[in-house]
Amino acid sequence: MKIIHNRLIPFRKYDAINICGLLFCRKGVTITTELIQHERIHTAQMLELFVVGFYLWYVVEWLIRLPLPGRAYTHIAFEREAYENMNNPNYLLHRRRFAWMKYL
Repeated sequence: MKIIHNRLIPFRKYDAINICGLLFCRKGVTITTELIQHERIHTAQMLELFVVGFYLWYVVEWLIRLPLPGRAYTHIAFEREAYENMNNPNYLLHRRRFAWMKYL
């Protein structure tokens, strides 16, 4: 995974963002193995939905969850799967396709 450090992407509240398999990190962010694993899970999700589908689903789910209690970002199925499994280095070896769907 190619890592690009910069000051603009992602927005201030976030440490990193995976855009088509490229990891954009804010300057000064410590890149941990857990962060890399989290973003690799997103890459697997992207490939399942042919990249464009991932981003469309992500935005639609975020918009649906926006008026609900809590922070919409943390309730998105893709994020829930990635956060729950980012501490498991073997997760991607045993992950079933479309595993994120159980988090809907």
